[in-house]
Amino acid sequence: MLVLGIESSCDETAAALVNDKKEIISSTVLTQSEHKTFGGVVPEIAARAHLEHIDEIIEETFRKASLQPFSIDAVAAAAGPGLIGGVTVGVMAGKALALALDKPFIAVNHLEAHALTARLTSDVKYPYLLLLTSGGHCQILIVHDVGRFTRLGTTIDDAAGEAFDKVAKMLGLGYPGGPMIEKMATLGDENRFVLPRPLYNSPDCNLSFSGLKTAVRKIIESYTEDGIIEHAILRKQDMADICASFQKAVTDCLLHKLKKAIFTFRTTCPEGLDVVVAGGVAANTYLRSHLKQMCATEGLIFSAPPISLCTDNGVMIAWAGVERAVKGMYNDLDFRPRPRWPLDENAPKAAGAGGVKA
Repeated sequence: MLVLGIESSCDETAAALVNDKKEIISSTVLTQSEHKTFGGVVPEIAARAHLEHIDEIIEETFRKASLQPFSIDAVAAAAGPGLIGGVTVGVMAGKALALALDKPFIAVNHLEAHALTARLTSDVKYPYLLLLTSGGHCQILIVHDVGRFTRLGTTIDDAAGEAFDKVAKMLGLGYPGGPMIEKMATLGDENRFVLPRPLYNSPDCNLSFSGLKTAVRKIIESYTEDGIIEHAILRKQDMADICASFQKAVTDCLLHKLKKAIFTFRTTCPEGLDVVVAGGVAANTYLRSHLKQMCATEGLIFSAPPISLCTDNGVMIAWAGVERAVKGMYNDLDFRPRPRWPLDENAPKAAGAGGVKA
């Protein structure tokens, strides 16, 4: 089973070929640089860039593998959630290929692709506990099987990755902010600034990062004479200490709520042994090391995709396509791209294990 995966939900135009033997045959990723000037992704610019590059990215993926398009068994495309303009570009490209090649089409939930990637790179078995954390999403879920999720907690405002980006923008570190904050944090004192841990004492597994972001803003404003954040005069050490303190606060919140979720996971899925972190923020090595230590203490197996597969890529879409294809979970060509697509929503009905349906 060989599946082509297409990803275009945000600012990466990507494609990959992955088979059911867990082999990554080829992968191509183009990260859009047009957004750095704006300090964040501009949806219209992203959609136009996807449209401009999607064909060449797919062609390059087949060229790297020395394969022709007819060699694949199915086409998978990220069909949501995401920026609807970009998602539509990828879905239409995937449908066109599926129709032209008379191959099945698979509409992949972008979040499910993140959720399943660790099963490609590690021996992760269902059910498992998942911390899904990225620029747009932050959730704690139990993954029972393909298309079967129980959400235990979610962010009620900003996602962790969004908070990283916004704090980096306040400090003038550039975009994307996560890697820049992590780099600066290695030089800082994580205990210098006292920051809040929002919802820390709430009994549920929900998360909040908006108040934490605001607390950082107030610290930066204290280094101004007029209260205008752009006028802040910060030494490099001040910036490093802010980054370290912020990173620690985010990690503390995630660890605390995940520990609550472990209790529920063990109660409802006593056979489960795996804890997975996925999504763009999962590339943060500080967070990964603390999660690994916590899982060891709890007697659980910690897994995370390689850092290169934490940010958006075609490999995760192709692998999710493989997992769905082996179960015959194909979709009709009238499947509509979705800007919102909750993971714990009932999965769409499969169209059957045959070819595409026009």
